[in-house]
Amino acid sequence: MKVIEKIALIIYSNIMLIISIIACLLIFNWIDIDVVGGIVRNCLTNDPASKIVLGVSVVFILLSIRCIFFDPTSKEEIKDKQGVLLENENGKLMISKETIENLVDSVARDFKSAENITTRVELDKENNVKIFANLVITSDAKIKDLSVNLQDKIKERVKTATDLEVKEVNIAVKKVAPGSKKEGQA
Repeated sequence: MKVIEKIALIIYSNIMLIISIIACLLIFNWIDIDVVGGIVRNCLTNDPASKIVLGVSVVFILLSIRCIFFDPTSKEEIKDKQGVLLENENGKLMISKETIENLVDSVARDFKSAENITTRVELDKENNVKIFANLVITSDAKIKDLSVNLQDKIKERVKTATDLEVKEVNIAVKKVAPGSKKEGQA
């Protein structure tokens, strides 16, 4: 969100807060409706005040139309959500987050004590990768050894396949499942 949009949102929110408080005070009869009516009438009929109210109203109308009909996400933000765009002299390559997630899944399948894995990938502006993996493991798994080995293998596989730096591999063990039917590494 741009700075101007943030400032407009803050101003708009404050105005809505004031209007809501005034409405509550009027409903509970804590202030007289004639007082509020007089202030509003003065703001709308007094020449300099009415021009200020008109200007603020037009700005809020335009901001509302923009928010309702136009998507605020930029093309850069959309690319960041999709994946990493790499360029060289021959052209461009888009590596999607799904591709990185599939690499992580393939690494986890090599471990017999990892029953299931769900993965989420985050990318920053410098194309650094953060991986968040949720594991279901077997009851005979050595969690610390498994996680260290899995983190190392994930970093290695992603680096080898994509040439991207993996800054973090965060593993959360969500469940321990009984037994294992897989063959492979420990």
